Amino acid sequence: MTQRFPTTDVRNDLENAFDWIARVIGQWFEIDLRALAAFRISLGLLLIADLALRARNLGAFYTDSGVLPREALFSDYTNVYSLHALSGEAWVQSVLFCLAGAFALAMTVGYRTRIATIASWLLLVSLHIRNPMVLNSGDVLLRMLLFWGVFLPLDERWSVSAGHSEGNRTTVASIATMALLLQVVLMYTTNTIHKFRGELWRNGEALVHIMSADQFTLLLGNTLAEYHTLLELFNHLWLVLILLSPLLFILTGRARVILPTLFVGMHLGMLVTLQIGLFPLVVVAALIPFYPPVVWDFVNSLITQLGLADALRAQRERIGSLCPPKSSLPASFDAPDIPTFSSVLSGGRTLFFTAIPYLMLVLVVMSNAQAVDYTEVPDPGEQVLETTQADQSWRMFAPSPARTTRWFAAPADLENGSTIDVLHRSRVDLERPEHVESTFESARWRKYLSNVQSADNENHESYLANHLCKDWNSDHDTDVTTVRIYHMYELVDPYADKTKAKGEVELLEYDCSGDFVQED
Repeated sequence: MTQRFPTTDVRNDLENAFDWIARVIGQWFEIDLRALAAFRISLGLLLIADLALRARNLGAFYTDSGVLPREALFSDYTNVYSLHALSGEAWVQSVLFCLAGAFALAMTVGYRTRIATIASWLLLVSLHIRNPMVLNSGDVLLRMLLFWGVFLPLDERWSVSAGHSEGNRTTVASIATMALLLQVVLMYTTNTIHKFRGELWRNGEALVHIMSADQFTLLLGNTLAEYHTLLELFNHLWLVLILLSPLLFILTGRARVILPTLFVGMHLGMLVTLQIGLFPLVVVAALIPFYPPVVWDFVNSLITQLGLADALRAQRERIGSLCPPKSSLPASFDAPDIPTFSSVLSGGRTLFFTAIPYLMLVLVVMSNAQAVDYTEVPDPGEQVLETTQADQSWRMFAPSPARTTRWFAAPADLENGSTIDVLHRSRVDLERPEHVESTFESARWRKYLSNVQSADNENHESYLANHLCKDWNSDHDTDVTTVRIYHMYELVDPYADKTKAKGEVELLEYDCSGDFVQED
């Protein structure tokens, strides 16, 4: 007698199991719409802050009178598709900065958000391409957050575009939400692999050495440098935390509150200890979408209890009334018996918002895997990553942390026989200053000078010297004739409190009346 299996029951069990798995996985990349709204506002404000900070050195970094004139940019870099490279005039750069600021403001208030996000991303990529020498990991993350934001409903809550027409849904899950959340996890995971390949990170001494190389430290960091045991504890805690970073994606519900908050706390700690620009705040913005509805319910409740809800709503409506309404086609525009323009556009829109983020997510995952030598991105993929500026490595102080304190000087000979440091506009002094971080005008200047002294950037030594010559001569009666660029260094053993190595290196002696590019 043949035994019959209860195929219907088995099929139902399998379907129930798959449904359960789908629900669980769906919860992994589900984002509250209010979290996306807070994320949008944070991105807009960060863009405005970034533009304001860069504007301080607009002439030095983004014009033909600066450290990387277009002549040098086009010579040293390929595929320079940058609006900021169309002109070397300061006024053109100022207009582009103001335009980027206007789009960032539109993002912040949620007006024409998708257009504003696309424009902000394009302008940010253009700005980054104009001078790659001043970029850091925060710049890479910011442009990736903007890119993923293009495919997300950032303005369904807390925006002037939403008005009173906010829908019933409270969360959203899509390939774009998956990409946004995975982007953060990939950053931490790749950096974790790099760090575990470094001996100093594994034995807990990395932060001690980083804080001793005090071109990076500021505020509380200058004090913490003396507390080695505490820094070693933070070193191990940070390694454990980034090792657990995949749980950011996997945890759901209330359990998802704790881990992002720990990361936020650590990054806010970096903000008051390390001079690394806006990077900590960019990561904090990236962590906002991880917070579940329970957090945003509490935020709403708190705003209501404080009596701010009505005021915020009125302010949003006031701003919305100042914005021109969106135009729309009349209903009779399309013929009823042929495919309508809007239906074709809708189909293309669906393809755009599904296929492109999926393709880019695959390439971004491969880029991170390539960064840790796990795979190689095919040439067509590399071209896409390069074009969209989506290539990633996330080495941040890894595998070997900074151990050497570095500072720079540019002694120059004047026509009257005197000398001056034209980099700092002060008397020449090559000795280590009491606070090395104070010798850098900003984190971007420190990054730039660090890149200049790199062995594979020799041409940039001439570009810098040429800028220093022109910058001084443009506003002084006595011209500079010769500039020498010095890189000073000091390697200290923080545990033995003794200097292991110290010296100065003349990177270049530059004749201000000579060729644009000169050899040492």
